[in-house]
Amino acid sequence: MNFDGYELLDLLNHGPEVDVYDAWSEERGCRCVLKTTAPEADAAAARRLRAEGRLLLSLTHPHIVRAYELLTVGGAPVLVLETLGGATLSWIVREGGVRLKPGDLQQLGLQLCSAVGYLHRHDRLHLDLKPSNVISENGIARVIDLNLARRPGRVPAGYGTAQYLAPEQARGGRVDAAADVWGIGATLFTAASAKRPFDASGREQLERGAEPLARVRRGLPRTLTAVVDGCLELDANHRPGLADLEAELDAL
Repeated sequence: MNFDGYELLDLLNHGPEVDVYDAWSEERGCRCVLKTTAPEADAAAARRLRAEGRLLLSLTHPHIVRAYELLTVGGAPVLVLETLGGATLSWIVREGGVRLKPGDLQQLGLQLCSAVGYLHRHDRLHLDLKPSNVISENGIARVIDLNLARRPGRVPAGYGTAQYLAPEQARGGRVDAAADVWGIGATLFTAASAKRPFDASGREQLERGAEPLARVRRGLPRTLTAVVDGCLELDANHRPGLADLEAELDAL
């Protein structure tokens, strides 16, 4: 595939809906990331990618990946994104064998709250917060992949990623900011313990809560584990609001 003004360097990922390329921008004189629909993708995937591009182009936040432009090439959308250094939290935890220290967990939580709060003020939920959608470098976290972002409201059952779904997403129905609070808690849980809060999805998340973090990762301050556990309450009404979560983390 040819993208005018961009030299393709490598195919970073090929998925059923999206292909992601490492590319060189002749105009900017730097590397960037091109995200376009895969050849086998359907029209819905193209609509989601265009929606993601329009949303990212309207956002400017230090903890959210930046978009440069949204193109159409051969009828397919092409989203041009900045190249981020560092690695995904999932890679750091899985391949690097790292479990974040309390202070690092606190800072990660505060940065996620900042990014998610900014999204919410733009009337969007992320709905897919997980370690593979957070890139970290030198203690700075950046949220990526807003492909599933949407306004608060009804979603189909299973909307999101298994093992990281809030129960209301697994069940299907109305979702609001509490679903992203769950996503922050699930991400912190994994960053702290190198384990997912759930090994299964669906019914388990509707019937049984996550194991307390203090039992999975011993030695963490109880005040910190209580904050993470609070984000993973099965009843969305029992989770802290985002502002309250940020205040709790800041108080640590």
